[in-house]
Amino acid sequence: MRKLFITLFFATIIFAVGAQTPNIDARISPDSIMIGDLFEYIIDVEKDLVQVVEFPIFEQTEGGLELVSSEPIDTLERDGRKLKLRKRYVMTTFDEGKYSMGVAKVLYADKNIIDTLSSRDSLFLHVTTFQIDSTSQSIFDIKDQMGMPFKFVEMKGYLMWGVVAILILLLILYVVKRILNHYGKNISDLFKPAPPQPPHLVAIKALESLHNQKLWQNSKYKQYYSELTDILRVYIFDRYGIGAMEMTTDEIIEAMRGLEIPQKSLMDLTSIIQDSDLVKFAKAEPSAEQNESYYLKAYYFVEETKEVEKEIAAEEDGV
Repeated sequence: MRKLFITLFFATIIFAVGAQTPNIDARISPDSIMIGDLFEYIIDVEKDLVQVVEFPIFEQTEGGLELVSSEPIDTLERDGRKLKLRKRYVMTTFDEGKYSMGVAKVLYADKNIIDTLSSRDSLFLHVTTFQIDSTSQSIFDIKDQMGMPFKFVEMKGYLMWGVVAILILLLILYVVKRILNHYGKNISDLFKPAPPQPPHLVAIKALESLHNQKLWQNSKYKQYYSELTDILRVYIFDRYGIGAMEMTTDEIIEAMRGLEIPQKSLMDLTSIIQDSDLVKFAKAEPSAEQNESYYLKAYYFVEETKEVEKEIAAEEDGV
């Protein structure tokens, strides 16, 4: 019975020591500053090793005070299970007056206990500014700028580097001109716009770009066939001068019949634009084979009707 009593006694003492809440101490250093000066807001906490505390988080601007930096938590000392921690905030303000910082509050957690602990005393900050007695000061007019004589030595360095830069630029232009002359070109050729591409190249690139979009694979049939027929209409206009963009399907077919193009190409064009109308206006859904087939028909229509470039052989002396 005596042993049980002693055990309960020591367990009570250990629980009482372990349940001791952390000690909070806070101060401002210095507590009196001039406008724009920095001061430190310091919070010290003495706690048990297993206890958890969380220091306050200040906004960038709060109550007329501005947070400059928040230093990491520093461990000042450790004595067995006791820890002394310090959190330091660097702050400033640009308004004169007396600021009440209140008491420092720290969130505390121990086992199933969660509480907010506060320091004992409220903190105050005094912010002052210079007092200027304007009656004792004389006011003078602003003086004109002093006229200083110009000295060549002050501009000598700038002039020397300017001459060097001009010489380097002229050397670069000379080298570029010699290179262009070697290839039969002039410097003015560098600023000429690139010649327009042939209609069939523009159409082929547009068809390849359309194929890479994978529209019909994602059930975007109307968009796929609209872009496919638009590419052909633009090609017909650029290649033959026929205003296909403003013409109906029947008008395009009728206009193309008067041209010297392969019969197969005309039939392919007819099937493409007629079936495209069914997709765009009747919401038809062609099969995957038909979608790929129409793309190939459009591609070969361009290839078979493109303008053949005439190769002009250069005349040589004695030939």
